[in-house]
Amino acid sequence: MSDPGDALAKAALALVGCPFRLHGRDPVTGLDCVGLVAAALAATGRRPAALTGYGLRNIGVDQWLPLASPSGLEPASAPVCAGDVLLFALGFAQHHLVIAADASSVIHAHAGLRRVVRQPRDPAWHICAMWRIAANPES
Repeated sequence: MSDPGDALAKAALALVGCPFRLHGRDPVTGLDCVGLVAAALAATGRRPAALTGYGLRNIGVDQWLPLASPSGLEPASAPVCAGDVLLFALGFAQHHLVIAADASSVIHAHAGLRRVVRQPRDPAWHICAMWRIAANPES
């Protein structure tokens, strides 16, 4: 049986190059950071919970954090492993979801570059929350 984290990282890597679109959920027409996580989870057989009502900047994100569990994610702690879903605080009211490709690089929907990219993890990005994919797709 393959590692679910590796499977999620591979699914995210397959989305590199997809266009960026705020609230996008379709790899063909575009993904945002939430859409990237949802599409990668779906590619591993999970059914991600619908997350709506957010913008590029949000004062708080606490109301959406409970959606991780029904999406098949469990709280995790360091070290970062392939397939971990990380929530970063990049600045005031700016939060961002990424999927770890490995311990030192991430896959994310880059609004500035207008596409999904893989890049080194910026050590200045503060991890607010971290999840690992559950071994059982039904969890």
